[in-house]
Amino acid sequence: MRLLPHRLDTARGVLCALLTALALVAAFLAAAPAAHADTQICDAYGTTTIQGRYVVQNNRWGTNAAQCITVTDSGFRINRADGSVATNGAPKSYPSVYNGCHYTNCSPGTALPARLDTISSAPTSISYGYVSDAVYDAAYDIWLDPTARKDGVNRTEIMVWFNKVGPIQPVGSQTGTATVAGRSWQVWSGSNGSNNVLSFVAPSAISSWNFDVMDFVQQAVSRQLASSNWYLTSVQAGFEPWQNGTGLAVTSFSSEIRTGGNGGGGGNGGGGGGNPGGQTACSVTYATNVWTDGFTADVTVRNTGSAAVSGWQLGFTLPSGQRVTSAWNATVNPSSGAVTATALSHNTQIAPGGSQTFGFQGTYSGTFAAPSAFTLNGTACTKA
Repeated sequence: MRLLPHRLDTARGVLCALLTALALVAAFLAAAPAAHADTQICDAYGTTTIQGRYVVQNNRWGTNAAQCITVTDSGFRINRADGSVATNGAPKSYPSVYNGCHYTNCSPGTALPARLDTISSAPTSISYGYVSDAVYDAAYDIWLDPTARKDGVNRTEIMVWFNKVGPIQPVGSQTGTATVAGRSWQVWSGSNGSNNVLSFVAPSAISSWNFDVMDFVQQAVSRQLASSNWYLTSVQAGFEPWQNGTGLAVTSFSSEIRTGGNGGGGGNGGGGGGNPGGQTACSVTYATNVWTDGFTADVTVRNTGSAAVSGWQLGFTLPSGQRVTSAWNATVNPSSGAVTATALSHNTQIAPGGSQTFGFQGTYSGTFAAPSAFTLNGTACTKA
């Protein structure tokens, strides 16, 4: 059909607009970054890096059967886990993600190894994906050594078992229980022959958690399995499978090493121990308003040391019968027992001679009493 002049002009206009739109789309696609393709590792000791700061390793060392992991931007997933080993011995592998140094392979830009008495805190977070048709543990490993070594086996290994499935147990034997970072744990202690192993086993599965690595380091120090002049060389999170393991995943991981603060420890390990080999460099004022069955507490934390405190955490134990119902200027977890008050984004720093104040409201039963002791990032504080 022949177009009339005004229809021809209209058609040309539509064609020009379409060509312009297609050109813009082509330019956008050319400028956009290429989509990230997940990396598969099947080599027994194959590794790669994620986020430009962590190393993910396949780490299949206890069997010749195939194991493959798919590495994502935030973690990894086991997509093949052939073979099995006896459950009364060592696992077949430890696929994991880490910050630090492992057999000379150090993660990009890591602050590790770092001497314990220079670390003010080591905040970390981990999220796991579990399966039921396997025998395994989900373990967060913390490695300590008297030297700043970047290769070989360290002197002391701390294992935090977030979950276990099947008839397996940590190295050694159970020596008791402990409250660390506000959670209850079974405590196991033993030796692999080449290194000491201190394990903390959760009574039920933990899928995700934010905590301070130095809480567990302090436990090793208090049990004379490390000293304040030792080094933290790496932290690792992954799985130890004995049978199967396909589908297990680390869905997210983060790790930070903060140095130059009070040193010697991280967050509260139950409100008890102080800085290993350090000196008190903080004071706490705990003011309360109490009525029948309820109370408020206004807490002032003062830095009496010469170095700034970054990312402060105040640990203390609420007397029996007390429970936190709300808080301001800090997060307070858990709501009872050994609790940790953690700074918010706007008040994370305490300058030398400076202070931060937070408060909370709670309920109580019986006779009201104040906490008997406080720790700031693992350092015992005086009560003002």
